[in-house]
Amino acid sequence: MIVDPGPLELHPVRIPMRRRFRRIDHREAILIRGPRGWGEFSPFPEYPAEVAARWLEAALESAAGDLPEPGRRAIPVNVTVPAVAPDAAAALAAGSGATTAKVKVGEPGDSALDDLARVRAVRDALGPEAKIRVDVNGAWDLDTACRRLDALAEVGLEYVEQPVSAIEDMAELRRRVAVKVAADESVRLADDPMEVVEREAADLLVLKVQPLGGVAQVLGLAARCGLPVVVSSALETSVGLYGGLLAASLLEDLPHACGLGTVSLLGGDVTFDPLVARRGVIDVRRPAPSAELLERWRPGDARRDELMRRFRAALRLLT
Repeated sequence: MIVDPGPLELHPVRIPMRRRFRRIDHREAILIRGPRGWGEFSPFPEYPAEVAARWLEAALESAAGDLPEPGRRAIPVNVTVPAVAPDAAAALAAGSGATTAKVKVGEPGDSALDDLARVRAVRDALGPEAKIRVDVNGAWDLDTACRRLDALAEVGLEYVEQPVSAIEDMAELRRRVAVKVAADESVRLADDPMEVVEREAADLLVLKVQPLGGVAQVLGLAARCGLPVVVSSALETSVGLYGGLLAASLLEDLPHACGLGTVSLLGGDVTFDPLVARRGVIDVRRPAPSAELLERWRPGDARRDELMRRFRAALRLLT
């Protein structure tokens, strides 16, 4: 289905997840075809229009703006391990070919022992030389974060991503624990993404193209922040993921594997040649969606109408 607001074509899609991830079991998006190519608008369902508008800026930059040519030809990426049982976590890590893993912890209902068992399983699967990072999505309070990170220290962590939600707690946690602290939500959901840097609340930043408003915004923030950055995905299809790969390819330094190996978490894609990692690396190339797959993943009327409503609400804020 094509909806045409002026020069753009809008293609809503709804793709099942291989496993429930981030408390969703389908990934919904609008693929946008414009005069300069394809973009993706896929804010998560709980985000208000004020947040979704930044995602739309990124989509329109890709579909109608002037993207630079890539720098690096390939980007090293981590394997993302959802909050699954230890044996499933080990299988995912071992089968990925990656030497860096990001493990989800702090999920509702999971205990400290559950988290530790999952992270241990990934360490055992990848070996002592692999880098293991954990992602909490701000779920812990300060005292819980201290206890849980002390317990996880035996596994050896590269860093912990967004262990607590408040910036003041992030700063205090850095003083209490030895593991490096990375900021994600404290950057992409903040009115001022530099606040976490100015308050010395992070050792590195996780930057995502859609939530921050586009490739140019990510590159500008990376240049200003003075910290190492890890470019990560927002669980896009291959169309949206290209923006992250492009941004990572243009960074002056790339000290950490990027969090861009996430297309494999989807139960399908909009292209027959998806941007998936091979031996922990993704080539930087710009795929176009297939008409057949756009039709395959076309949502029912109710979900399509909701996606279009959200698109129009975000567009009103931009115009």
